[in-house]
Amino acid sequence: MRVEIWSDIACPWCYIGKERFEKGLARFAHRDEVEVVHRSYELDPGRPKAEIDTVVEVLMRIYGRSREEAVAMEEHVAGNARAEGLPYRTDDRDHGNTFDIHRVLHLAKARGRQGELLDRVYRANFAEERSVYDDEVLLAVAVEAGLDEAEVRGVLADREAYAADVRADEQEASGMGASGVPFFVFDRRYGVSGGQPAELFTQALEQAWRSRESAESAESA
Repeated sequence: MRVEIWSDIACPWCYIGKERFEKGLARFAHRDEVEVVHRSYELDPGRPKAEIDTVVEVLMRIYGRSREEAVAMEEHVAGNARAEGLPYRTDDRDHGNTFDIHRVLHLAKARGRQGELLDRVYRANFAEERSVYDDEVLLAVAVEAGLDEAEVRGVLADREAYAADVRADEQEASGMGASGVPFFVFDRRYGVSGGQPAELFTQALEQAWRSRESAESAESA
């Protein structure tokens, strides 16, 4: 069975949702027969690459909140992350364009290191004082995940490298009606939106598995 997860590295609920999904998957009896594929989605695709703000500034502008209210919003999300055992830094965290991060994640997928890179980018973005929107920081994180430095530099220098893969993921999400992330698709049978509790992910896995078995039984009858 295949589970596809559309997410954006700038999305804290994607960070939390990934952890909750993995906990739900760990409780699933057939977990060793599940292939997990991560797909690209940009929350802010029109943002210029050079335009980097703090998350608090972005929340203030988008939602019309005061600084105190924006900080409280971040603290609320941080509480959810920490409840899952995830470190989360709320002070002066950056927000920027994630297109290049997604392109490098597709390189990592081609090299069999996508999961490792995704974990390290999330950690750098949400838990450490490292801005992954800076090419040199992203490069360092990618090398830590096991990618070749020269190859990563080549992708970052070529704006079209893996660009079609990112756009294809986003078009596919749009075609399925996804309007935000995280968005989980179970064997192209069921979809789950948001960073739901781990128990719900286990239920979705079980439901998709039963549906798969029913379809296979019908085909063999």
